[in-house]
Amino acid sequence: MSPLTADLLRTRARTAGSDPLLTYYDLAAGERTELSGVTFANWVDKTSNLLVEECLLDAGAVVELPLAVSHPGHWVTLVWELACWQVGAVVTVPAPGATAADAALVVAGPDWPTAVRPGVEVVACSLHPLGLGLPAAPPTGVIDFGLEVRSQPDAYAAVPQSGLAPAWRSDGDQLTQADLLSRALAEAGTDREPRRTLLRPRTPWATVSLALLRPLLLGGSSVVVTGPATPGQLDRIAAQERATDPRG
Repeated sequence: MSPLTADLLRTRARTAGSDPLLTYYDLAAGERTELSGVTFANWVDKTSNLLVEECLLDAGAVVELPLAVSHPGHWVTLVWELACWQVGAVVTVPAPGATAADAALVVAGPDWPTAVRPGVEVVACSLHPLGLGLPAAPPTGVIDFGLEVRSQPDAYAAVPQSGLAPAWRSDGDQLTQADLLSRALAEAGTDREPRRTLLRPRTPWATVSLALLRPLLLGGSSVVVTGPATPGQLDRIAAQERATDPRG
C-alpha cells in the first residue's frame, strides 16, 4: 500500500524531526515563523483532534477551505490541509463567490464573517503572528481556532485512510489521497533532489504541492514568502535561508 500524506509527515517527524520543514515569511507584517517536522506534525495532530473531537467530523466529510483562497501560503492553511487529509476529510477550495453545498465545516481567515451561513459551523483563524485567538469572542456556531486548538492533545491516534478516498476538490479537479502524492511527484518532473526552496504563493493546489508535498516526498524544505517584495528582498531572504530561488 502506498504511503499517504499522514504517513510521510510522521516519517519526517521521526527521522528528521528537528530540521526545518516550512519557513513562513509575511513581509507586510514583519513575521517569520519556522516549523520543524516535529512542530508541524504537532500542529497537524492538534488540528486533527479538533476536527474529530470538537467538530465531530467523520471520514469523508467535506471541509470548505476559503482560507486556502485568501491565504494559500500561510502555515496555518497548510496545517489545515494536512489535518483534513489525516482524518480523511475532503478539502474543497471554493471558486470566488461560490460555496460547497455539501460542506460539513468551513475554515476561514480573518474575513470569517463573510463565510458564515445557516446550518454550517465555521472555524475562524485569526492568523495572528503569535498564534493568538480572535480579538473578540465569535458568535455561536463559530469556533476560534487559535483559542480552541491549544487545548487539544498533542498526539492524534491516526485511523488509516484509503488511498482511494476523496481528498481534494478545486477548479474541476478531484483527487484521491493517493492522487495527492502522485500528482505532486509528477509535477516535480526529473528534479528529485532534496532542496530548500524559496516560494511565492500561487494557486491553492500549486502552493501546497510545492511547499509541503514535495519536501515530504523528496526531502528538503520550503521558504514561503508572502506580501509585497522587491527582487532585492527576495534575494536577501534566499541568501539568509540558504534557499534555492527558482527565479534564477
